[in-house]
Amino acid sequence: MSGKESLKQRAYHAIKEKIISCEYAPGVMLNEETLRDELHVSRTPIRDALSRLEQEGLISILSKKGIVVSGLTINDINFIFEVRLLYEPYAILKYGPKIGDEVIHKFFETFSLPVNTHGEAEYYSLDDAFHVAIVEAIQNPYLLKTYDWIHNQNLRFRVMTGQFVDSRLEKTNEEHLRILIACLKHDWALAAKEMEAHLLASKNATFDLALNKNSEMQRGR
Repeated sequence: MSGKESLKQRAYHAIKEKIISCEYAPGVMLNEETLRDELHVSRTPIRDALSRLEQEGLISILSKKGIVVSGLTINDINFIFEVRLLYEPYAILKYGPKIGDEVIHKFFETFSLPVNTHGEAEYYSLDDAFHVAIVEAIQNPYLLKTYDWIHNQNLRFRVMTGQFVDSRLEKTNEEHLRILIACLKHDWALAAKEMEAHLLASKNATFDLALNKNSEMQRGR
């Protein structure tokens, strides 16, 4: 990798991480000169990074207005889960054997432990890794590229909604185990069905969290 390519990658990953973590919150205007100063890189890597991030739907570059971090709405939640419900059960049903028994066993052991074994941040990382491991079994690069776009937006929602409530955390763990038990039996149809049920429950919980968050913001005005 050349030095110029390395700077482009560094700028891209740094800005992307700040957007996904909501350090750059939805709706915030970004300044190209400020980004250059923060990341200590020249204009070219910054512009290359911004172009890629716009393609991924994380920012919008508005003529004569500037760069704005893309917003996230209730409709976006619906669209994101619509894609996840198409992809993740399909990944299990079509590519389940590609996941690998060692991966399934590893997650089964992890989610068999009490939820409070892990810190909150660690559990969210494990949950994310579980879903990514399933989707990465897909052998179609076009599907994987689209899912990556959705995945980034989903991570932003988690930060914005304050992650899970405790009761949902327990249920999430139980749902993961039902998926994994079906996978261990190589009953891919059942595993896909359990994944669909899990995603629908997650969708409902995410809607509730987002709506509660909006209500709190309205009361705080």
